Parts: sequence; structure tokens; C-alpha cells
Amino acid sequence: MTERGSPSRIDALRARIAEIEGGDRRARDVLPFGLEAIDAKLPGGGLALGSLHEVAGGAQGVTDGAAAALFAAGVMARTEGKILWCMTKADLFAPAIAQAGLDPDRVIYLEAQDETSLLACFEEGLRHGGLGGVVAEVSRLSMSVSRCLLLAAENSGSIGIALRRWRRREDASDFGQPTAAATRWRVTAVPSETLPVPGVGRPRWFVELIRCRAGESADFLLESCDATGRLALPANLADRPAAAQAWATSTAA
Repeated sequence: MTERGSPSRIDALRARIAEIEGGDRRARDVLPFGLEAIDAKLPGGGLALGSLHEVAGGAQGVTDGAAAALFAAGVMARTEGKILWCMTKADLFAPAIAQAGLDPDRVIYLEAQDETSLLACFEEGLRHGGLGGVVAEVSRLSMSVSRCLLLAAENSGSIGIALRRWRRREDASDFGQPTAAATRWRVTAVPSETLPVPGVGRPRWFVELIRCRAGESADFLLESCDATGRLALPANLADRPAAAQAWATSTAA
């Protein structure tokens, strides 16, 4: 007879609570960024695979929208397998995502007629289970739709990124609405480091982790993805986290 409070009873209770709360349907793996400053803020030490994430640009329209797309490409570059990229307008620049580490030959480009069709393709791609990940350029994402996408990702183990893109500035207000995404990111392009010789330094981004389920919000000054999809801390901040935080705080203000 099992005693009250024994490990078997406790494990069963934990499993029951996870089931009630809609917990993971499989052991959740993560995709680390490889930067302690970021991974330490994420449950499990990285982006959850088998889950849904949101990424958007900042306030500078096309420029920051491109930065958000490159951020998403860098994430997908570190996965294995084919990547399905869904869009309603075929304006993705393959050489740019290649510079962010995502080989264009790995990408399956899908151009949908409208956003309703795009979301349907997004969900089917996540359900497939044979893809390294799915990116969909969406303008609106409701709680009900995002729950369906999250369920599809959890069942297959694929990572999904809702890349928020808006054709009109007023549509961007939808980004503040609650969704079922595990994390929500905003990526803003900022001036690159000044070089001691003529030329352009590695692009920099101000990356905000606006929402993180079971984690904390944070922001980071980072150098953009390299040819392997890796981000980096600027050299003058790599060993000075307090300075980085001070810069981020002043920029956000």
C-alpha cells in the first residue's frame, strides 16, 4: 500500500496538474541561442521547440520588419530539416536570409492568396511533423487561432514563428492583444558600431523579449545573426552586463 505523500503519488499529482493546465504533450526540447544573457531568461535555457513564438519589428516600418525577418531566419537556421515560410506577398529576399544562416535551399516558399489561407497553411505545416520549423508572415493573430497553432506545434514537435507584418501602421495595434504564443519578441535595428577604418560594422539590434510564459521580460543590445544564425553581444558590452542593461533602459525610454 502506497503511503500518503510518497513519490509515486506526488508524480501522479504533478502529471494530473500538468494535464489540467494544458501542459506539454511530450518532453519539451529547447533551442538555445548560445548567449547566457538570453538563455538565462528562457525556461529550459532556450526557445521551446514544439511551440509557437511571435516576432515583430519596431517602429521603423520596412527596416525593422526586415530585422524581425532576419531574427526569425536565424532561429530557423539552427534547426534541422526543411523550413516552410508562408507569406501573402512574395517579397522575401533569399540572399538576406542566407546571410542570417538560413540556406535558401532549405526553405519551402508558400504564397497564400489571403491571410485566412495563410493561417490554414501555417497550421497544416505545424501539424506535418516532418519540418524543421514553420514561419508565417501574419498581420492578425487571435487567441483562438494561436491556440490551434500552438496545439499543432505541440503535437508535432515543430517550432512555429508568427512573423508579424503590417501593411498599415494602424494595424500594428493588434500586436498588443493576448495570444497563446510562448514568447513574444520585438526587434529594432539600431546603428552599428563605428569602425576605426572606412566601412560598415556588423548590424545591431535592440531585441525585446516582451512576453515569456513562465519566464521574465527582458531586453538586449545584440549584434545581428551571423552566417550560422548566431547572435552576439557587442564587444564593448560582452563582459559588462550592467552597461548593456543601462544602454537598453535609456534606449527604451
